[in-house]
Amino acid sequence: MIYIGCHLSVTDGYEAMGRTMSRFGGNTFAWFTRNPRGGKTKPVIPEDVDALRAHLEKEGFGPLVAHGSYTMNLCSASEQTRRNGLDMLAQDLTRMELVPGNLYNFHPGAHAGQGTEAGIQEIADALNQVLTQDMKTTVLLETMAGKGSEIGGSFEELREIIDRVTFSEKLGVCFDTCHTWDAGYDVVHDLDGVLQHFDDVIGLARLKAVHFNDTKNDRDSHKDRHEKLGQGFLGMEAMKRIALHPALAGLPFILETPNDDEGYIEEIRTVQSWLP
Repeated sequence: MIYIGCHLSVTDGYEAMGRTMSRFGGNTFAWFTRNPRGGKTKPVIPEDVDALRAHLEKEGFGPLVAHGSYTMNLCSASEQTRRNGLDMLAQDLTRMELVPGNLYNFHPGAHAGQGTEAGIQEIADALNQVLTQDMKTTVLLETMAGKGSEIGGSFEELREIIDRVTFSEKLGVCFDTCHTWDAGYDVVHDLDGVLQHFDDVIGLARLKAVHFNDTKNDRDSHKDRHEKLGQGFLGMEAMKRIALHPALAGLPFILETPNDDEGYIEEIRTVQSWLP
């Protein structure tokens, strides 16, 4: 069993996303909690969410991976931007509790010249304001490519955030294959070594989801440009090794490759064909 899917639009509602993914042949999916480039949200209809939950149970879906807006920057040099990001995060996590037991992933942010230490502390401060002991959602920090002043381009930076959060048991990590390679980790020739390093620094128990992408860039480029499976620097054989690695078994794999619907259907079929 492998949980594989892609990003879907929430425009037609929650149940529609589940049915679309079943039509695609997948058994997990991701969606943006609001416009990925802005702050708008779609009202949540409880009956629609209930219908999705019934569909997920009937079809045997794995955990879902919601994604925060790209504009949410918890460590911006602008205090107003940080406040806006905190409001987005709080609202998103409230909405996520309507679909309990799933995952909410976000980009940690860019410190924009304040320095990594200040950025890490601001992200941790924001998380400490919104995480609660009784919440049913696990919040994921995404591994980043280290572009510009991004936080999260190393496992150590993510560990620093986790260590400063009170309810750290509510935190996990989403491992983006494109970002991790672009950040300098050799997931092609030394996947075991990369995962062992992740375990040593963060702990594999915190690895909750995979963004499954090839990359247009060579290792250590710090550029973050996704590519279709097998058509980039990772290549299909390395993608297959990642998908079948025992340390990642049972995790939701989310495609963020530059595809249309038919392309995603084909990639989902390809990944599923790798199973013994």
